[in-house]
Amino acid sequence: MKNLTIFLVILLCVPFSLHAQWSNTPIGGSSSGMGGISINVQDVWSVNNNQGALGFYDHMSAGIYYENRFGLKELSLKSAVFTLPTSSGNFGVSVNHFGNTNYSELKFGLAYGKSFGEHFSAGVQLDYLSTQITAEYGNSGVITFEIGMMAEIIENLFLAGHVFNPIQVSLADYNEEKIPSIFKLGLAYKYSEKLFTSFEIEKNINHNPAFHAGMEYQIIEQLYIRTGIATNPGRYSLGFGLKFNKFRLDIASTYHQTLGLTPQAAIIYQFSE
Repeated sequence: MKNLTIFLVILLCVPFSLHAQWSNTPIGGSSSGMGGISINVQDVWSVNNNQGALGFYDHMSAGIYYENRFGLKELSLKSAVFTLPTSSGNFGVSVNHFGNTNYSELKFGLAYGKSFGEHFSAGVQLDYLSTQITAEYGNSGVITFEIGMMAEIIENLFLAGHVFNPIQVSLADYNEEKIPSIFKLGLAYKYSEKLFTSFEIEKNINHNPAFHAGMEYQIIEQLYIRTGIATNPGRYSLGFGLKFNKFRLDIASTYHQTLGLTPQAAIIYQFSE
């Protein structure tokens, strides 16, 4: 009963918590640990976060991710991704599920990214979005797309952009409810092989802009530490990554001043070097 009461309060007072997928939430333990920065991160989660960065990620990999938002299973987010590099470009598939049996959102994506030389890459993803609200209300599904790019404008300085759902597809006929378009723009600088920093601005057309900043430092070959901040809503994050053989384990936690902690965890397996 306590969890249900907290869940209802969050839905009424903090709408961003409900629309996890339709807000195009960043996926992956590395992004979570760095304040939600995502479009300049080149890893298996680029399938979901920025298909432009996927063009630079030429590894066959698979990953799973779990987020327990504010410690409530009703707000849990589960994801799985897979990437396949080819001579014609890099392909990927992603599946994200948010919610429980009373309310749930499903996002299924097919992505393609291609690099054009060593300094520029672009990509696109076709999305199927499904919403289900208990048996009596049924479910609805729509198709949309997202596009992204990434460029190394000078040595070690990267610029990335991403647009989710630019056509604002309708989720339901009632009240002309539409899934919002999300625009992201970010800069990242790689000081060395060990230190990476990134800054992003995100604009949901229905909300004020949000800012994200994060950094990652590789202490030793097998260990990474990460930290970051974000606004609208304000939150702080901290995380670490452990690399062993072809596996990588990422653990992170995000802190909201009112709602508390959100733990996140991810495992990646890289088939090829």
